[in-house]
Amino acid sequence: MTSGISRRAENVPPFIVMDVVRATNEMEARGEKVIHCEVGQPGTPAPRGALEAAHAALERDRIGYVEALGIPALRERIARHYADRYGIRLDPQRVVVTTGSSAGFLMAFLAAFDAGARVAMATPGYPPYRNILAALGLLPVDIVATETERYQPTVGGIASAGSLSGLIVASPSNPTGTMVSREEMADLAATCRRRGTRLISDEIYHGLTFESRATSALEVTDDAIVINSFSKYFSMTGWRIGWMVVPPDLVRPVERLTQNLLISTPTLSQFAAIAAFDCTEELEAHVRRYRANRDLLLEGLPKAGFDHLTRPTGAFYLYADVAHLTNDSVEFCRRMLREAGVAATPGVDFDPQRGHRTLRFSFAGSTADMEEAVRRLVSWKR
Repeated sequence: MTSGISRRAENVPPFIVMDVVRATNEMEARGEKVIHCEVGQPGTPAPRGALEAAHAALERDRIGYVEALGIPALRERIARHYADRYGIRLDPQRVVVTTGSSAGFLMAFLAAFDAGARVAMATPGYPPYRNILAALGLLPVDIVATETERYQPTVGGIASAGSLSGLIVASPSNPTGTMVSREEMADLAATCRRRGTRLISDEIYHGLTFESRATSALEVTDDAIVINSFSKYFSMTGWRIGWMVVPPDLVRPVERLTQNLLISTPTLSQFAAIAAFDCTEELEAHVRRYRANRDLLLEGLPKAGFDHLTRPTGAFYLYADVAHLTNDSVEFCRRMLREAGVAATPGVDFDPQRGHRTLRFSFAGSTADMEEAVRRLVSWKR
């Protein structure tokens, strides 16, 4: 009998933020108080209406398997969301309910690309993009983006990347919180169409914007794959519920893949998600808190020496250049956690080339915690 580990498994690097989470858990188990600025998770539970809908579903429904593409009522409600927020008339048949956005990316990559396909994304960017691609035998292509470009892909960057089967655009982005404008999204979509490149738009932070509404790729093209989630704006991370909007030619391929790989998305979460759309007042209060947290950190972190920050217009992250403080962001974050009790994520998670001198602060927690983070870091002796 032979045994071993596949090259796919061996070659996929860890998602470092989860290693940071483990370290914080160990400290808290010893009774130490940690301020969590490391993980992109709202500090609030699912909205009240979603919880009530879940309780009601437990009473009336057997919570069995459902259609692979999702409960029809949820698919229809998601389509109505696009009409309400973006003015888009969307056929519910193009909506696919997924087990979080993570399953959405997996299904999108499997349905749209063959092994060996080159798929580009801006760096710094969300690490599972490249890690999922690599695990599937696809070739992630980094478009190194600059602060001047707001760390977003550009038409010029696409041209310099060579032949591409796909392009991932995230607006607002993780880790920088920057956005592309409607005109920029239209230019990217037109470039992809002209080059025969599939556009995948990560829109999981839509709703979490502070200065202007984010543009959906569906406003400028019907060819894109759009991926969204109930984890961020809707504050439902552990419910593992998200959605995709796919072009008509991909509906059946995605359905076949889902049937075989996942069967269906958790039924209880789907009932809760339908109700979450009607919890606007509660959810918008979270957005106001995130804006206050952002402004607090933008003012307070420079007093602690973190004075080169990318101003986010969405999501709940601050990206900090700490080249004047360290050349090893992993060790720096370990020391900051150990000595100051503030957890942040090393930039190497998001940018393998330059991330050793950057880090990410999440301001998804309470305002009191953000105030405490600033106090601790100002008094921290580095």
